[in-house]
Parts: sequence; structure tokens; C-alpha cells
Amino acid sequence: MMNIETLNFNQQEAVQTTDGPILVLAGAGSGKTKVLTTKIAYLINEKNINPSSILAITFTNKAAKEMKSRVVSMLGMVANRIQISTFHSFGLLVVKENYDKLNLKANFTILDSDDSLTIVKKVMRELGYDINHYNPKVIRNRISGAKNELMTPDDYEKYANGEFEQIVVSVYRSYQNKLLINNSLDFDDLLMLPIRLFKEQPSVLQTYQDRFKYILIDEYQDTNEAQYNLVKMISAKYKNICVVGDNDQSIYSFRGSNYRNILNFEKDYNNPKVIILEENYRSTKNILNAANCVIKNNKQRKEKNLWTDNEEGSKIKYYRAMDEKDEAFYVVKEIKKLIENGEKRDNIAILYRTNAQSRNIEDALLRETIPYKVVGSLNFYNRREIKDLTAYLKLIYNQYDDISLMRIINVPKRGIGAKTIDKLVDKATVENRSLYEVISEGKELIFKNQIEKLRENAESWSLTELVDNVLEITGLRNSLISENTIEADVRLENLEEFKSITKNFEDRNGVVSLADFLMEISLVTDVEEQRQTSDLVTLMTVHSAKGLEFDNVFIIGLEEGIFPHNNSFDSSEELEEERRLCYVAITRAKKNLWLVNARRRLLYGNDNCNPPSRFINEIDEEYLQSDNQEKIDNRIDIPSSINIDSTTEYQIGDKIIHDEFGEGIVVGVDKFIITVAFSYPAEIKKLIKGHKSIRKV
Repeated sequence: MMNIETLNFNQQEAVQTTDGPILVLAGAGSGKTKVLTTKIAYLINEKNINPSSILAITFTNKAAKEMKSRVVSMLGMVANRIQISTFHSFGLLVVKENYDKLNLKANFTILDSDDSLTIVKKVMRELGYDINHYNPKVIRNRISGAKNELMTPDDYEKYANGEFEQIVVSVYRSYQNKLLINNSLDFDDLLMLPIRLFKEQPSVLQTYQDRFKYILIDEYQDTNEAQYNLVKMISAKYKNICVVGDNDQSIYSFRGSNYRNILNFEKDYNNPKVIILEENYRSTKNILNAANCVIKNNKQRKEKNLWTDNEEGSKIKYYRAMDEKDEAFYVVKEIKKLIENGEKRDNIAILYRTNAQSRNIEDALLRETIPYKVVGSLNFYNRREIKDLTAYLKLIYNQYDDISLMRIINVPKRGIGAKTIDKLVDKATVENRSLYEVISEGKELIFKNQIEKLRENAESWSLTELVDNVLEITGLRNSLISENTIEADVRLENLEEFKSITKNFEDRNGVVSLADFLMEISLVTDVEEQRQTSDLVTLMTVHSAKGLEFDNVFIIGLEEGIFPHNNSFDSSEELEEERRLCYVAITRAKKNLWLVNARRRLLYGNDNCNPPSRFINEIDEEYLQSDNQEKIDNRIDIPSSINIDSTTEYQIGDKIIHDEFGEGIVVGVDKFIITVAFSYPAEIKKLIKGHKSIRKV
């Protein structure tokens, strides 16, 4: 139920301003999702806007489902008439409704990134380019980048300098021709094709402008060129557009997002209403003040200063470890304390700049038997056997889909070798037809007959029955049973589990077609692997953490060259993005925050001594508490205030007595540090050599 009185003044203004362009600058934790969903309800309940006239777009399937769920709870089933979706889902809607105008058949399929890469490799071989010399992934990414900049092969050719760029042009041109023959699209086409359609056929654009008179865009700072243009075209007639975002949280330039889109909104839309949401409902005052200290050093931003009525909270703990092992030891020790004090593991997150940093933390958590999950690891839909099954379903739906056919023509093994496939490819190329169409003999014809049998019955089976028959008729199930290995058993369990997905889909939607199901799973890009327990410590990169929040957050590796990343040192723009990334990391924390780094670190096989991150220097000392003997002035040397007898030498095996910990044995010796194993209680401590509290026995 909608209750505007629960919103603060600025939030209410954002909800009740309904006509014309509106820019809502929403700081971290300021309740932007609540504003968006309440605004949708307000448009329908108070302004009598037809639900079908509202278009709400966000970036991930998860965010779209969350928004839809909240709106349904406010409005009931009328919410189902509102178009709440991702950019790609909206693009798919336009393509499906206008496939004939785009020279597509109705049963087109969508390629994922792996399928796109397969086509790129195939095209490169046909054009005579060595895939060991020219990286297909780089070429695929250049093509994707070109599409997101709305560049056709002809457009790209105008800017192509040098041999490699010319190769990209050739591959891009042939790649597009393959998609056309296969009646397939890649993800980038879902944005590019609607824009092309709207430019070439203004009457079609006007149809969508008249349909969607009120447009709401979430996370506007993350829009790329294609998304920016799509929004601008749809909203051009009525200009009832409300964009919500935060330029301080723009961290996806590597995906093509342009933070200037939100900075330039006031230029793009004449005299828009600008509303700033600065009250944070998530974090303590200390955490929020630290975030403000960091982000105010950026020049390319719209000024705002987050504040909160939440409690002052604990100071931010800063720990400078000796090395990456000590860093992991410290973090896990602090996590153990939290758990012993009754904190749930799923309220704890460890954030890092790059995935490679997780290994030592994982080792330390495993040693202490603390359950955890690494977000971003292989998800269900990316497992080999699931991609095989999905390829069968795609081929049943669209027999022109060469990529799916190539993947499964010999899965399970049918004795169809590379030479046979090469002959089919040559024949299809000469005749300019799909591989499926040119199959006429041999073992490949047996495979084709299996697909034909499945195609003939697909309409009369439920999705779950279809999957079961695919597993049976193609031999996928029996081939894994006959392998009789643990790995095969796991893969078979995953295939059988796929039927749970189809069953849930059928229960949720009633009688559905294979087309609807394939479209849904094609758009699933952020599905997390299901685990038996949800109470797990979370490990993830800062990029993955955007939009999430945890009571307790550890940010590790805060060193120059790691965070900020050394790739950013030559560019002020990239350095500002690193600072925005740090701002995002800090504002994930609700109650407690730890900032951790190491004097020296073994990473990517290199031993480095990195200065502490400049971002720690940017935080006022009043918000920090040193959690070791080192002061918070970020000096690398051992503090001079500590009483050290530098003449004492130690060797592994020496016995010592410590004033507090008692007797121990030296198990490691470094330049300034000895590592000592104590018996009662059994624990290992790192101690400064020659400290007055230590005596050799």
C-alpha cells in the first residue's frame, strides 16, 4: 500500500513531481528504489495514469524483479500491466513486435557471449585469420563495443586504423551475415536494432512514444551510448522522464557506461526539475563521513553530502598487515569474533578490487571451517551440461541456429568428427544456408531425425516433458549413466534439476511456449548458484557489491597499485572512477567497517611492497581507529615509539617468554617480525623483534 507520509520531504517531492523531465540524484542508501516504486503507484492511484503507459527500466533482472514485486504489493495485479524490465528485455519486446521489419523470422534466437565467441572464431577461420595470433575474445569485445556505440561495420571502417582494426571490420561484417543466416541476435542487437528501427521508421517510434508516456530509468549513471539514445528517443515526444542515479557510484566504464550522461541531463532536457536525496538510511555517521571524505576529492561530480540520523557508530578499524597471509589471518580472526558474538555469517562481506585477491582469504576461511561463498563464480546456467541442454532446446525452436547445432551435433558422442562437420560447413557456406538444412546423410542425419522427432512433438508436450524427452531421445541421460563417475552423476543431477526450473516456470505462468521460456533464460545474466545454506560469509569484488549492503564489511588490499589499481595511474578520469569504486565499497557497510592492507604482497606471482592506498589518507583521522600498533599516518616503517632491542637475534626453534602470552616457540623469522606459536591458549602471534615484552629462554 502506498504511504507517502513515510517518505522524507525530498523523497515526497520526487514522487509528486510527475510531468516533465526530472533528475533525482540519489546518494547511496537514500531509498531510491522506494522512491521509484512509490512514484509508479502515485502515477496510477493519484494521477490516474494508465498502467500500460508507464515504462520503468533498470539494469539487472534481479533489480527489475525486486521493483516489480514491490509495485505488486502496492497495487495488486494491475501492476502486471506496467512494463518493468531491463534495457535488454525492453529491446527484446520491440524486436519481437517488429521482427518482420528487421528482416527476422518470428522464431529468432538470442546468442549468449560464448555463442558469439564461437561465431567470431568460425568467421576468423573462414577468412584465414589465425585465432592463435589474433585473440578472438578481443575481436568479439571490439564488435560489442562498436554495437554499443551504435556503429555498423561500415561506420567502424571509417575509424579503423592499422591492420588489426581492419581485421575487426572484416570479422564484424561476416559475423553480422552469419547472424542473419542463423536467424539469431546477440545481446547488443537487442539495443542496436530498436534504435535502427526507430531511426528508419519514425512512425514505429511514435507508436512507442504514444504507448509509454511516462518513463522512469534507474541507475542512469550506468547507461551506455545505446541505452542513452534509446531512452532519449522514446521520451522525446512527451518528455515525462524521471531518471534516478548517483554520479558518485558510476563504476562501469569498462562496460561502456558513461557517467557524463547523468551530468549532462540538464543540458539534454531543458530546465528539468533536479531533486537531491542526501539522507542515508543505511550506514552509521562515522561510515558515511568517511565516504564523504573520500568522494569529495573527485572533480567530475555534482555536489552533494550524505548525512544520516543513524547513530554515531564504531570508528572504522584500520589494520596494516605484514603480508597477504597476515591480512587474511587478521580478517578471519575478526570474523570469528563477530560470529562468537552472535553475528550471522550472511551479515559479513569481504570486498576486494580484483578476483585474484580472494585466494588467501578463502584458504584462511577453510582452515577455520567458516562457510563462505564467492559471488561471481560459475553459475548454474554456465555449466557445460546445462549449456548443452539449452542448445538442444534452442535448436528445436530454431533449426537455423548453427551455433547451437555445432555445440551438440556430437554431444553425446555419435561418431560425427571434425571432418564431417567441416564438410557441412563448406556446403552451407557455398549454398548460403544453415547447417541443419544441408544435412542429408550419415550419422548426422540420425541426429537430425532425433531433432525432427522432438520438434514434431514439442507443441503437444509441456516444457518439463520436452526436457525429459530431450534427455532420453538424444542419449544425454544414458551417456552420463554409463560413465558411472562422480562427475557424471553430478552433471546428471544438474540436468534433472533443470526440470525443476521448467516446472516452476510452468506453475508461475500457466501454459507457456518454448519461445517464452528460452527468452527468459536468455536474459538471465546474474543468476547466483543455489547453495544448501544461505548463512555464508560473502566474498566479492567491489563491482559485484554495488546495490548490496551488509552489517559488517571488510575492504582488503587497500594499497597503491591494487586499490586504486595501477592501470588508473596515467588517467585522472580512471583514478576518479577508482575513487567512486572506493566510495561504493565504503557505503556497503551498515554498522562496522574494516580497512585492511599489507606492507608486502605476493600477487600474480610477484612480491610487491605497496604504499597504503591514497584513499585511506583522504579519510579524516577522527573517523579511524588503528587496529594494530602502527599509527594512522600510513608510515611503512616500524613506529619509533615502540621500545625495541635491535641487537637480539632469533632463529626458528628458539624458545621465548612473552609477558602476556607466556612460553612460545619461534616458527618464523622476518626482518622486523618473529612468528611465535604459543601453547596455552594454542595460537600463533606475530611479534616485533626485540620488543621489551619478549625474552629469549
